Amino acid sequence: TPLLKMTGLEGDPDLQFLLKGGDLLKVKSRSWRKTRFFRLNDDCKTMWQQTSKTFKSDSGFSLEDIDSVRYGRQTEGLRKYTDLSVEDRCFSIIFKSRRKNVDLIASSKEEAKRWVSGLEKVITGMQNLNRQQNTEHWIYNCMRKADKNADNKMSLKELKHFLRQINIEVDDSYAEMLFKKCDRSQSGTLEGSEIKHFYDLLTYRDEIDVIYAKYASTNGQMSSGDLLDFLQYEQREPVSSEYVQKLIEKYEVDEIAKQNKCMSKDGFLMYMNHEEGSIFNPVHKGIYQDMRQPLNHYFISSSHNTYLMEDQLKGPSSTEAYIKALMKSCRCVELDCWDGANGEPVIYHGHTLTSKVLFKDVIKAIKEYAFKTSQYPVILSLENHCSVEQQKIMAHHLTSILGSALLTQPLGYQMPTTFPGPEELKGRFLIKGKRLNKLDATFNNNTTEDEDSVSEEDEAAELKEAEQKPKEKSSNKIKLAKELSDMVIYCKSVHFSTFEHSRDNHNFYEMASFKESKAMNLAENSATAFIHHNMDKLSRIYPAGSRTDSSNYNPVPLWNAGCQIVALNFQTPCKEMELNQGRFLPNGKCGYMLKPEFQRDPASQFDPKNLSVGPWLQKKTLHVMIISAQQLPKINKDKQKSIVDPLVRVEIYGVPADNASKQTHHIENNGFNPTWNTDFQFTVHVPELALVRFVVEDYDAASHNDLVGLYTLPFTSMQNGYRHVPLLTKRGSLIPSAGLFVHIMALDG
Repeated sequence: TPLLKMTGLEGDPDLQFLLKGGDLLKVKSRSWRKTRFFRLNDDCKTMWQQTSKTFKSDSGFSLEDIDSVRYGRQTEGLRKYTDLSVEDRCFSIIFKSRRKNVDLIASSKEEAKRWVSGLEKVITGMQNLNRQQNTEHWIYNCMRKADKNADNKMSLKELKHFLRQINIEVDDSYAEMLFKKCDRSQSGTLEGSEIKHFYDLLTYRDEIDVIYAKYASTNGQMSSGDLLDFLQYEQREPVSSEYVQKLIEKYEVDEIAKQNKCMSKDGFLMYMNHEEGSIFNPVHKGIYQDMRQPLNHYFISSSHNTYLMEDQLKGPSSTEAYIKALMKSCRCVELDCWDGANGEPVIYHGHTLTSKVLFKDVIKAIKEYAFKTSQYPVILSLENHCSVEQQKIMAHHLTSILGSALLTQPLGYQMPTTFPGPEELKGRFLIKGKRLNKLDATFNNNTTEDEDSVSEEDEAAELKEAEQKPKEKSSNKIKLAKELSDMVIYCKSVHFSTFEHSRDNHNFYEMASFKESKAMNLAENSATAFIHHNMDKLSRIYPAGSRTDSSNYNPVPLWNAGCQIVALNFQTPCKEMELNQGRFLPNGKCGYMLKPEFQRDPASQFDPKNLSVGPWLQKKTLHVMIISAQQLPKINKDKQKSIVDPLVRVEIYGVPADNASKQTHHIENNGFNPTWNTDFQFTVHVPELALVRFVVEDYDAASHNDLVGLYTLPFTSMQNGYRHVPLLTKRGSLIPSAGLFVHIMALDG
């Protein structure tokens, strides 16, 4: 198939193995184990499994939906329902959505490894397909589905079915016109080169043609000089002629054009569809910030009640939730610890029906997955409800499982006055929790502790207060095991009363946790004081206890106030999580973003609400032209004739003066190549704190619009000029062939 040529997997033995398929033992419980036949379909995009004697076509899944393939007993299910003896024959398929993992046992170690490496190879191949190739593959697949009688010819009826597949509605006369135009042999069907011609007509990008024609002044092609003009004038990229030559080498498909140092129209489309033509600045794709500033000078991607997969009252607790958050580069996870049976502490949402998971199993999962997507430190935020005995067990598990990766004393040989940077803490775990004494004690062995109890963590105390009868008054004191206390180095939990009190009484490593309402109030009414507090110390914000549905609050006002650890419910797909994903998209998606200088400089008087003149005020006028979209997915897949009526909304999130939203009109029945050519203008006063969000919706006059796709990125990571905008699902996965085409121009003043 064309796909195999594109991925370079044609004839690959691992791929042949998958296409042939084989029997695997599927495990759902101790008693439920059934043999199922699995194989990769010929389209190389979907897996098929035979559920019983009947061949059910719906019992498969798409490779695009797979998050990862894990070798060994690496899921809760396999650890619970299988024995260590089958470790090397096990593997699991993990999905991006809430779909349950598929846990499997192969007949041998070699076979299990073959399934894992084969699937990983094909998934990587698919991910590496650029947008242009993805488009071809997607259209090719739709054509196969439309060719009902599989004769490699397309009748007019099949053609109409195909157009519906690719989300475009054409009236009969247009379909017939296209059909006749391509049916050169006048046989009443399209075959071979006629289908190719039809495909070319469909994928024709008029807007790219116009741009190309404007600059192609050398025998109808773009010379390297023409391309340089385009990049410098339209794209506002200060590039050299050497860079242009590299682009031609990289993307030109026509060898003669390449020899003549020219770029053909096909090469130009190829370049526009790659990362150089993306709205996201490729320079910001990797780590590009200074990672040696003190830890509190960064925004840190943070999760609340990380153990929950769903809601806060009855949903499952799971090690899987930690893995998912860590694989999204979350760098601060929360562990609610309670006394469990047989002396083993457990993690769950206390006093609710959420299920329990062993503390040691969570620590093992964290150790395994913490540094797969980012090398920078992970903070384990302990909410401790345990007895002293089980706290000692917690300390033992932390030491024995995390080993030397666990930070148990300050870096250096003397008492620090500020935090180390993420770079110095690479690969390390920091414990956030209560401590019996000051950090100086680690350098002074003679200190004796008079106390063995401390006031409870703010969030834990609040939970207890909510359950108490009005007359009861709790001391909110808990006894603390020295072994656990001594592990708290740079993140000692303390109670917050006022900024003045913190400044006079608390050291840099003593940090407070704020409920969202308290934090929002401070960010709204005392932003400058909050920003200065966060120049010396860390602040953690957590969602209100009333959010039992695991909904989230808007993190932007808290980032505006310099708060670093703005904890969100990672398991909930929502706008707030999309903003979090956008905020941490640059800098290698490492979970740390350096705060702007004006949130780090003690002389700064920045106030997000009252914008006086200062280094933060870099006023920009942002011109956004929404030109077109390509291959928007069908939303209502159940309805055969349902085609999207797309509209695009552009939203700005930042300081209050910058918050704005504008949207295009909707286009009837065209998800394949709708064109708007709509201009928007925004004024952005503080670009360093602004996020830009593109949202595509399916317009519905009668009810709420459905989401088609979206993309969020920081204002400062946007490229000017003609750009493609990738689109993500609400859960943050890339929609392979869909995209927006826009023109961006951010001008001073």
